[in-house]
Formats: sequence, C-alpha cells, structure tokens
Amino acid sequence: MRVLLDTHALVWALSEPERLSSRARATVANPATDAYVSMASAWELAILESLGHVRLAVSLDSIFSEGLAALRIRLLPIQLQHLVRLTALPRHHRDPFDRLLIATAMVEKLTLVSSDREFKKYGAVTLW
Repeated sequence: MRVLLDTHALVWALSEPERLSSRARATVANPATDAYVSMASAWELAILESLGHVRLAVSLDSIFSEGLAALRIRLLPIQLQHLVRLTALPRHHRDPFDRLLIATAMVEKLTLVSSDREFKKYGAVTLW
C-alpha cells in the first residue's frame, strides 16, 4: 500500500501512536507500506509552531530527519502538478494545506491517512 500521512497523522505516529486508529497504526507500521509525508506538512507545522498554535515535543528538524527515518517515511516534495491539481479542486475545505495534501494524493495515487472526514468529499481515497 502507498500512503500519504496527513500532518496530524504524522505527529501522532511519532509522538502519540495510540491516537491513530488501529488500522492507520498497523498500516504505517507495516514494512510493506510505502509511506510518504508532504513537504506541505513541514511547512504547515513550521507555521503553526511559529504562531504558537502548536508546541512540538521535538524540533521540526528532528521530526523530518530522525522521526521520518524511524518510521520509514519518505519526504515528498511539492511538485507543479500537485499545485495544478489543487487549482481544480472544489472548495469543500478551507484549509490550504489539507487541500494541497488532497491534490498531492490524487496526483501521486496515494491513500491519505487522515481522520478528517472532509477529505472524502473530494473523492480522495482515505484510510482511518
């Protein structure tokens, strides 16, 4: 299975895996899973932390170096085709980072690991 972790799923997988659904936890832990996280999630966490909306237990650098390596998650850069797909999405969701993750998952044919029920309105394949 090929999956893209939503930002909250990444944070929980690293710091509070019990907050993930049992299905999401098993999928992320499965060595056969190709797991990705978007650079958009790093960008989102940096903004949230700088605004004081989130306090990360470890540095952003640690999350995206040691944390990803520990879980065998690969960092996926933002590509032009992700942004092009984003512009075609309907406005079901106002969060620009979530919309970019949805577009990325669609372009890359990845299943989104997210508890956000709004993603299904886009026809995105989700797992929770």
